Formats: sequence, C-alpha cells, structure tokens
Amino acid sequence: MEQLLITNGRLVTWGQANEIIPNGGLLLANGIIADMGDSAALIEQYPDAPQLDARGQLIMPGNICAHTHFYGAFSRGMGIPGPPMKDFPDILERLWWRLDRALLDIDVKYSALVSLVDAIKHGTTTLIDHHASPNAINNSLDQIADAVETAGVRAALCYEVTDRNGPGGAQAGIDENVRFLHSLKERGNNLLAGTFGLHASLSLSEDTLAACVDAAKDLDTGFHIHVAEHEADEYDSLYRYGKRVVDRLAEADILSPKSIVAHAIHIDPTEKALLQETGAWVSHQPRSNMNNAVGASDIEGMMRLGIPVCLGNDGFSNNMWAEWKAAYFLHKLAHRDPRRANG
Repeated sequence: MEQLLITNGRLVTWGQANEIIPNGGLLLANGIIADMGDSAALIEQYPDAPQLDARGQLIMPGNICAHTHFYGAFSRGMGIPGPPMKDFPDILERLWWRLDRALLDIDVKYSALVSLVDAIKHGTTTLIDHHASPNAINNSLDQIADAVETAGVRAALCYEVTDRNGPGGAQAGIDENVRFLHSLKERGNNLLAGTFGLHASLSLSEDTLAACVDAAKDLDTGFHIHVAEHEADEYDSLYRYGKRVVDRLAEADILSPKSIVAHAIHIDPTEKALLQETGAWVSHQPRSNMNNAVGASDIEGMMRLGIPVCLGNDGFSNNMWAEWKAAYFLHKLAHRDPRRANG
C-alpha cells in the first residue's frame, strides 16, 4: 500500500463537521484520504508511513469547477476587430464561434494544459470541461484527457454537440462523445470521467436532440448543456417549439441527477420545478455572467427548492476563490439587498 502522511498543517475539513484542526494532518493511502486528525496522534498510529511536513500551511479539500471551457484559454487579452460586442449572441458570433473553429489538435492540447496549470496554482483539483473545436473534433477529448493525466488532477470531459456546423458536424460531435466514453474503460484512470456534451437548445434541432439521447442511452452518463444563459435561448425555444427551454429538455429526457445545466439565468418558476423534479444540477458562473452582461441566476431560490447548485467559471479562469467572491457580491447587487448570498 502506497502511503503518505502529511503533518503539521492547519487542517480544514469542510463537510458537515467543518472543523479546523490547528496541528492537523492526514494520511493518503493508494490515492485516497484514509485518515485525518491531530498530527502527533497520526504519527504514533502510522510510524512507518513516509512523512511530508506542511510547516503550518493550510491543508484542505481542493476546489471543484463544475463548468469550464479549456479551449478558451488563449482568448485572454484578445482584441476583437470592429465595434464592441453589444450582447451575448454577438459575443458568440464574433468571439467564441470564430475561436473554436480556428482550433487544431495542438491548440486543444495546449489550451487544456494552460488551463490546468492555472487550476493547480489556485487549488482547483476537479474540473468539468465542455469542449468545442469544430474543425478538430475526432479524438479531441483524448488530447484533453492526456493533458489532465499529465497534470494529475481530476476531470470530467465532453464534446459540445451543435447543429451550427451542419449535420456532419453534429454527428461528429455525437460520435466523439460516444467514442470517448467507451475509451475510459481502456484508460483505467479513475481520475477521468465523461459526460455527454450539448451546446444549447437554440443550436439543437429535435432530430439532433433525439439522436443524442439515443446515443447516450447505454452509456450510464448525464448531459452537460447551457440553459437560458441569455434570453435568446428562451425566445428561440418558444418561437420554434412553443415551449420553454427546460420543458423542452425534460420532454427529450435530457435532464437527470447526472446532468449539468449551466447558467439557468432566465428560467421561470415552472422550469425550476422541473429541475427540482428531475434532480439535474445547476452550475453558476458569476464572473462570466457579469462579463457577458446576461444577468444573475436565482441560485438562492433554487437551493431553497432543493435543486443542487454548484460553482463553475465558464473558462474565465480557474481561480475558484475569485468565483466564490464574485458570487458573494453579485447577488447582493442584483437584488439590492446586503443580506443576499450571506455565505
């Protein structure tokens, strides 16, 4: 059994106990936390375990990012030609949908590595990525998975299926999700997992949604999709299908306790009730939402309903402490109430 005893740290347990142990330590055994408590007691209990002296530094669980886009790493500081982008659909058209079409295999690999270095520096050890590279779809998730294994962190990966690049592009995205999910068994790395990626209701036809559900039915996974990040998603669904986005996804069997709904800003009470009923997770990305001027999701209301809410960064950066701080301030401002998001 491989063991490592980390001692002499300020141990923060989080969880229900939520303890702070001043001279704490923990025992790692075969890649899991096997024990934790007072350093002196652990040293006495595990005298043969190799030791790492934390020298008073903080020991705590790593942060989790529930929704990110590694492929956006090289967009930082990028100057977009023309007038400033006026709204979120304009941002998609002029930035993200141009950038993802420019990506080659090597770009996919190194954008993931850059993002993972940033994550490690900021104590983020688990990331759920939502990838798009329309001109480099095949095996793109392997490029990211290789980077994750190099970094030694934990990640769940998917490819974004969309109709915006034609039927062939949509099918290639479906095939990449299926191929990667099957390949995980061969990799044998329990730090890697997969979901089935979908862009958003506004870029997915009924036929494509049905094809995704059919392809995923035997894969024991959930879907990862953007929902109502901007009003355009709801307007499109109402105009084309006569129903709101969450209603459409629920009817298509997209939502389950294994699925992640990113943003959920412009949903109504009936949609919240459906999220509660299906058990789908909602990820909140406050810095991205402020940057794109799309609004603030009602995460407190959703949490009161028992909807599981998690925190992502939308590829903004992997400093999840900054994301926590942004969430703390955003909801106070959005509701003009200093009692909101009280931690």
